[in-house]
Amino acid sequence: MRADLLVETVAGLDEALGVVDAFDRALVAGLLRPQADGLFELADAVAGTPLAARVAEAAEKAAAGAAGEEHFVALAAARTALLGSVHDALVLRVEEATGRARGEEPPQVVGDRSAVNLLAAARSWLADLARSGWRGIDHDVVSGADQVISAMLKEPGLRRLATLLDGFVAELAASCPGASLDRVPERRWADLWSRAMLLTQPGAADVSPTATATGRLLPLGVDVHEHPTAAQAQVHAVFEPEDGSTPRLVRASVSVPKPDTILGAGIWQLLRPHMSLLAAISEGRSMTLTQMPITAEGDLIWNDEQARQGEPADAFTTARVALPTATTPVTAALDRHPARIAVPVFLEGYSSTKDTFTLAGQNLAVDTDRVPVAGPLTPEAVAASSACIGLLRWDAGVFSVQPLAVETTVRKKAVAVHAGAWAGGTTDKAGAKAEKAATDAAALLRERAGRLLRR
Repeated sequence: MRADLLVETVAGLDEALGVVDAFDRALVAGLLRPQADGLFELADAVAGTPLAARVAEAAEKAAAGAAGEEHFVALAAARTALLGSVHDALVLRVEEATGRARGEEPPQVVGDRSAVNLLAAARSWLADLARSGWRGIDHDVVSGADQVISAMLKEPGLRRLATLLDGFVAELAASCPGASLDRVPERRWADLWSRAMLLTQPGAADVSPTATATGRLLPLGVDVHEHPTAAQAQVHAVFEPEDGSTPRLVRASVSVPKPDTILGAGIWQLLRPHMSLLAAISEGRSMTLTQMPITAEGDLIWNDEQARQGEPADAFTTARVALPTATTPVTAALDRHPARIAVPVFLEGYSSTKDTFTLAGQNLAVDTDRVPVAGPLTPEAVAASSACIGLLRWDAGVFSVQPLAVETTVRKKAVAVHAGAWAGGTTDKAGAKAEKAATDAAALLRERAGRLLRR
């Protein structure tokens, strides 16, 4: 990989993000009393695009405190398009650095256009939220979305938006009143607001057609996302189609609710019953897929009945041999955001510390904070490594690598250490201890739940 390309400045990137920041500051005070400069900077940034006329009108109306819902939609679209251009520029740089090609853009499928009244209700609340601004939120403003969300959750076609709004409302409610906040998460809340506003447009949630995948799946590593009430394991892998066509990068995910008392390695107890792939990863095996549904974005819709364990497959062999020729999946239009970049890469021949890989004279940041505690991979193992499978990400203006697995030396012997090594079970003392604690916590919770039900 050409690390020098990852440290070079991307033309126009800082300017585009500066415009986004200016608009986000306007949302802090609210669009009834906006910082007009941020609105007009956004309009100028899209002046050469099909959005130009609508956004210019929206900026003028919002600056005068007279914007309607259609104007807020236009502003959200402009902001999303600008961040989408940043995403595309960064992905192009990643492709140049890795030498891998991108897949083809898929056609869109027209989705369900029903329940427009619920979409309109959600859009109305989001418009009120924008007028209030983050400093103006209170429980009355935030609770205005409750009935809409409850109704949306009953509609399968609206659950994507409903889930987004539900989480957004929970964050806002926990931060009320906005006037007393020490710090406002400007970029995050503006991201959530913009995405939700666009998803209220009929057809915005349309998806690419789902195909099927038959062939061999070669896992690279596991990325674990953990929150107080939920956990997710996302497996990154190379898929080799049975028909001999070009291999491609894919993902397979499993998510489960969890109590906040189950942490670390204990989450594998919740995840592994739902995905046979996790056992294959801990055993270092490939999997054979038969007609497994897959989206155009490269996400496998996992079904254990359509997968079986295959031959042993070393992740580092896959990274050295199969990864360089695999194509990268496209990203859906509304998902084009710098924070969504997570590209599997393989690095070796570097010198390292806990937070830096030096490759061909170039320093590449290493984000060990993202390494899950639910596995044996540690910052010390990363610092002593000679090869790494990781996810290339972009944050705070720089590219960084999130390690998924490393090759290192332990007692003069070369070993591979994987973040997901405990996914299928472990005899490791630390992992076994954490699992036992989780088992005890889960048993106690079941007992308490049983008592409540009996009452």
